[in-house]
Amino acid sequence: MLDALDKELLKTVADLEGLPKGAYNIRKNGKLLGRKISANINIETNAEGTGIIISVAPNTQNESVHIPVILSEAGLHDVVYNSFIIGENADVTIIAGCGIHCGSDKKEGHEGIHDFTVHANARMTYIEKHYAFGKGKGQRTLNPTTKVLLKQNAYAEMILEQIGGVDTAQRVNEAILEDGASLLIKENVLTEDTQIANSTNQIVLNGKDSSANLIARSVIKGDSKQDFIASMEANNKCYGHIECDAIILDNGTSDTVPSLKARHPDAELTHEASIGKIADDQLMKLMSLGLTYDEAVNHIIQGFLDRRVDV
Repeated sequence: MLDALDKELLKTVADLEGLPKGAYNIRKNGKLLGRKISANINIETNAEGTGIIISVAPNTQNESVHIPVILSEAGLHDVVYNSFIIGENADVTIIAGCGIHCGSDKKEGHEGIHDFTVHANARMTYIEKHYAFGKGKGQRTLNPTTKVLLKQNAYAEMILEQIGGVDTAQRVNEAILEDGASLLIKENVLTEDTQIANSTNQIVLNGKDSSANLIARSVIKGDSKQDFIASMEANNKCYGHIECDAIILDNGTSDTVPSLKARHPDAELTHEASIGKIADDQLMKLMSLGLTYDEAVNHIIQGFLDRRVDV
């Protein structure tokens, strides 16, 4: 059964008002809370008992699966290893995410290590949100890892967000692309107070006519710190782009290190990066329309994070 706190966390990280209609696997405090499979999406516990295997049947179209994790147990550090197998010609949306409620002085944390194999001509959208809240003073840690293998002409869109309350985060994204495969990663990370978030990304374009677009946007408040490291390696005729933008407020700091490695004469790799503060004229314009200072700042930040990505 879901209590009020569970429902609040699920709403925040997975946009769920209750149990979803399709396939799902919900994990609470290191244990299975509920599971449901469908005709085309199977979920089973792996042989080691450390996570789940999600298999999407070939030719599955327009289906989704929810796999959120929620934590509210003081002192718990939950680690899971999940595997995703997306069959040929399938089209599926996977909604993940982790929510932490901290009500004590003890640490709470979650590490989700996810590996994806997206088979030929399949399409996958993966949405992962991380959020923590509560009156407790215990450290809240979320360390997500995604490892993606895109087979011939496969496509993956990864929307990865840290939306507040996380004290420390070690974020890792890795991808390998075969012929004609295409990848879009959009990562949004918000830190405040003395929070720390590190994001390390490694994309390898092995396939002919493969393409990857990595878009990272950071908002850094208070005395928080974010480091962003991105490496894109091209081993064939392909296209890759890295874009990393950051807004700094107060005394926050940011280190950004994009790296492009062209190992083929027909590889095309580009990157752009920007770090700066909110412009005073933007604030003044919004405040002249009746918004308070805080409302104007939040409006600008939301627009920055929601900015559309074209591929």
